[in-house]
Amino acid sequence: MISIKKIGRDDLPALSSLYEELMGRKTNEAKLSDVFESLEHDDRYILLGAFQGDILAGSLMGIVCQDLVGECKTFMVIENVVVAGSFRRQGIGKNLMLEIEQAARKRDCAYIILVSGGQRKEAHKFYEQLGYKEENVEGYRKHF
Repeated sequence: MISIKKIGRDDLPALSSLYEELMGRKTNEAKLSDVFESLEHDDRYILLGAFQGDILAGSLMGIVCQDLVGECKTFMVIENVVVAGSFRRQGIGKNLMLEIEQAARKRDCAYIILVSGGQRKEAHKFYEQLGYKEENVEGYRKHF
């Protein structure tokens, strides 16, 4: 049975492993711990994990942002969606996404945005099945 709950400090080593699977490179665990400490009590950050017993099977992060346009509503950005390879196709990603959507609604967010690498075609199908629509926009990123 999978349960969805907030990631805690004790889950960080497993989260680091998930991120390595997502990004293909190691996470600086000391920095991860420091950053986690700075945001764990900030209600704008929602870091969820999908657990099978004590095993972290998947995770995602939602960040609530305040807009200044129009009605000045909040919106959510979703980042770092990952399900461990051995747990894929079991509904875990869907459950994580539904849970973060519920959190966005609770916070009166007008919409959710996310980006996904162009090569991740399977992930794109997954998001579309959940009702996310590809919009005619370009995404840009500048690395420093």
